[in-house]
Amino acid sequence: MTEMQSDQTIAEETTRASGSSFFVAMRLLPPEKRAAMYAVYAFCRDVDDIADEPGELADKKAALTAWRGWIEDLYQGRTPGHPVARALRQPIAEFDLKQADFLAVIEGMELDARPDIRIADRDALIDYCDKVACAVGRLSVRVFGMAEEDGLALARAEGLALQLTNILRDVAEDADIDRIYLPQDMLRESGLTTTDPQKMLHSPSVEPVCRELSDLAGERFAEAQTILDRSDRRATRPARIMLAVYREIHRRLVRRGWQPEVIGQPVGPGKLGKLWIAVRSGYL
Repeated sequence: MTEMQSDQTIAEETTRASGSSFFVAMRLLPPEKRAAMYAVYAFCRDVDDIADEPGELADKKAALTAWRGWIEDLYQGRTPGHPVARALRQPIAEFDLKQADFLAVIEGMELDARPDIRIADRDALIDYCDKVACAVGRLSVRVFGMAEEDGLALARAEGLALQLTNILRDVAEDADIDRIYLPQDMLRESGLTTTDPQKMLHSPSVEPVCRELSDLAGERFAEAQTILDRSDRRATRPARIMLAVYREIHRRLVRRGWQPEVIGQPVGPGKLGKLWIAVRSGYL
């Protein structure tokens, strides 16, 4: 096995081990695009793990700084010292992946690495979503081979819809680790007078904020669907699967609501449920 094959295998195993819905979607791509998406996802998984796993902030910052260096190596013609970074060499060359998008993801993870997260306002939330989700979308649509205008529009719409859904699903879970992604200005306008995450969970002020963000997510789901409807079905199959799965999660969240008595209740679907959504939607 060559070093390149070994690096690609590590990227694939990282993606497989994550248990993500993305893995099933990626397996439907042609081999060269599949390998590229495994490498992109493995990069995202690695920097996300750095941000989320227990550890000192200084150590997390150092690890993310190392990733900045490896990304710079790739664009300066140097060989990076990480197998997943090396697995990105061919996709970057073949699909013209942009350095700025990799760096945006790292910037988003630097925010997630902080021990206590507060988002100042809606603009800051949109900027955060752009870094951790839309930037990944921009990398992905280049691999899919979408036209520039529609590809960037899809990355922006679907990335925001998916990340807002993640945030709305995980409000209680994030509060348990001192994270509040709901914008502070929106919470204040809704009547919340505390920045304590646990007190926030017991406040009726959270529901209208979540409803407003949910409406925004719904608009972006519809926008993404419109773009996908006019795009090549086969090339964009992974994006279609993720849209179908997350749109169902979003629907379930809307039905459940965000009142204090229900905000911590899971909405699913589980792995089999996600697979069934993909089958039912005609994407598998």
